[in-house]
This record gives sequence, C-alpha cells and structure tokens, in this order.
Amino acid sequence: MHFDAIGRVPGDPILGLMEAYAQDPNPGKFDLGVGVYKDAQGLTPILESVKLAEQRLVNSQPTKTYIGGHGEPAFGKAISELVLGADSALIAAQCAGATQTPGGTGALRLSADFIAQCLPSRGVWLSNPTWPIHETIFAAAKVKVSHYPYVGSDNRLDVEGMLAVLSEAPKGDVVLLHACCHNPTGFDLSHDDWQRVLEVVRKRELLPLIDFAYQGFGDGLEQDAWSTRLFAAGLPELLITSSCSKNFGLYRDRTGALIVCAKTADKLIDIRSQLANIARNLWSTPPDHGAAVVATILGDPELKSLWAGEVEAMRLRIAQLRSGLVEALEPHGLRERFAHIGVQRGMFSYTGLSPAQVKNLRDHHSVYMVNSGRANVAGIDATRLDLLAEAIAAVCK
Repeated sequence: MHFDAIGRVPGDPILGLMEAYAQDPNPGKFDLGVGVYKDAQGLTPILESVKLAEQRLVNSQPTKTYIGGHGEPAFGKAISELVLGADSALIAAQCAGATQTPGGTGALRLSADFIAQCLPSRGVWLSNPTWPIHETIFAAAKVKVSHYPYVGSDNRLDVEGMLAVLSEAPKGDVVLLHACCHNPTGFDLSHDDWQRVLEVVRKRELLPLIDFAYQGFGDGLEQDAWSTRLFAAGLPELLITSSCSKNFGLYRDRTGALIVCAKTADKLIDIRSQLANIARNLWSTPPDHGAAVVATILGDPELKSLWAGEVEAMRLRIAQLRSGLVEALEPHGLRERFAHIGVQRGMFSYTGLSPAQVKNLRDHHSVYMVNSGRANVAGIDATRLDLLAEAIAAVCK
C-alpha cells in the first residue's frame, strides 16, 4: 500500500534521554540533558511577570484573529530594542526590523530559506561543535554547510583556529555566531576576540547570522547584547535570530524573531517583503500568545523591572551551580580538571567527559546527559552537588 515503504527514523537523542530519565525508578536521578531551566524544586517555572501579563491579556485582549506575516508590531519593536538597544541608531533610521517566528528555531529556518532563495550559492559556516539543529536546518534548506573550529579535542576555546579558517572562507558566505552562552560548549568569546572576528568578517565580506538564544543568561541582559550591538554598529548588514524560550520561560509558546539590519530603510522593506513571502509558505502567520506576553512585559515599566529581576535570579542561580559543582569536585582531586565549568556561560557545559564516561554515569549513577558530555547545568539540584560530584569522580577513576 501507499505507506509500506516508509521506514522508521531514529528518535531525537535528547528527547530519547527525556524518556529514559522518566522511566528510571531511581529517586536520586539527575536530568542534565534537556535544555530547559529548572528552579530549586526541579521545575521549569512560569515567571511571575509572565503570569501577570497573561492575566492582563485575558482581561483586555479583544480578538484572536490572525496577526500579520511579520507578527505583532509591538512585539517586533520591543524585541528589536531589547536586542539592539532602545537607543539604536538603526531602529531610529528604520534600518532594522523584526519578523516574528515560532521560536528561535523558526527564526533560524526562516533565515536558512532566505539565504537559499535570496542569496543563492552562499554557504553557511557553523562552529565545530554547534547546536545539532543548526546542521539539520540549513541542510534541509539546501544551504551548503561548512565548519570553523571553536572548541578542540582538549576542551579549550580555539580562537586562533576559528580566525584562520574564517579568513579563508569564500567572500559573501554566511557565518553563524553565538552571541553568548554558546550551545553546546558554554565557552564564549572575549570582547577582544569579538573585535578580531569582526575584522575578519569585514575583510572577507561575510554576512553574520548571530544566534541570540540566551540573552540575560550569561553576564546580564545588556552585557550579553554587547557582541550583537558591536556587529550592528560596525557592519552595514546583519541577521539576528532571537528566542524568548529561555529568558521569558515561553518554551511551549514558541516565541522568537528574525531581526534584519540593512543599509537603508528602503532596502529593509525589500528584505522584509521576501521574509513575509517565505514565512507565508512555512507557517502563514506566527502564533500570537507568547509575543503578546513579551510585548506586554517589555511595554510596561513595572512588569519589565519584575521580569529583569527574574532573569537575573535565573542567571545567578546557574552561575552558583557552576561554581558549586567545581567546589564539590575539589575533595576528589578534580577541581583543576573541571575548572572550565566555572568560567563557561549559560545553561550548558562541555564537561570534557567521554561518551563512555557519560554512559557509565547514566547506567550506574542515573545521571543523564548528552553523549558528547554536554550537561545542562541549570538541571542540577543544588542540594545534591556532592552526590553528583561523587558520581563524576567514580567514572573518572
């Protein structure tokens, strides 16, 4: 019959980890695989600012009709100002604008199709390693994918290797850069490193695509935007994907944006017409609820202040978990070996554990993380750091 020849695709490895963790009867298990923030109770909370904004929408929102192809205008303005700064000259000159998307993943897919259709023959350069979905999204859009070094086999940031490879990239190609909290490694470029990358991008006439999925989770909301604003100020053209999943906790509401910076206001209109046309064939119009929540929060000084405090509390908790784990490893003689966990940023850490050690942790200690050794630090239970350290020490003998 029609479907007889259809085979089975292996499940997503991270989602498979979720299932294995859920089925594990060990009450002392650790879920360090799935990339969601968890609080001290092990829950992924709804932010208080989000709840208040949602209640306001329940009481005041007049319709559920479609929003336009670029999404809710108030959201587009608010997210552009959050990323580029309220005093952005590009926004003032109408040379920057946001197209709302279903999450940051939707923004990446929209950018991939835009590159494929409007910038044909351009390849995209991804860091090695990078978020696995980066690989599949651009492959699905039939954009040629190449890689630049980022973190080597010694689990150290390889800035020189990165610059050397990008210095030989074909002119006009696209380079995807992680604005902060690099996924999956947690290693971020310094300000000096970013300046050097900018010079290479300018010299090779590359088009930067900056993936900004974790604003506020590294060094702070404004601090994490530094590299993105550096590139926006120093280059005539830029693509930025922004996600509200982590910093607003809107994981299932799929809220994101593709922000374009163009040379002129007129050229931005041209580009946005193409994006709306592409989006029409992907999702027609984006979902409204999460964007309305974000616009409500960012448009109200009291809600915005409450939200910023909640983001800062999440950031500080993750930083404390990082330093706490390093300290817990000290009695086992492993502080120096895992010191990098304390200097990495964001939710994820490239621990340096091998696939065999990761399997040992899962099979014998009920500690679940991705086979590459990437751990979601935000999933650690602060009250059981010593137990986690003991498990890691056991597989490192």
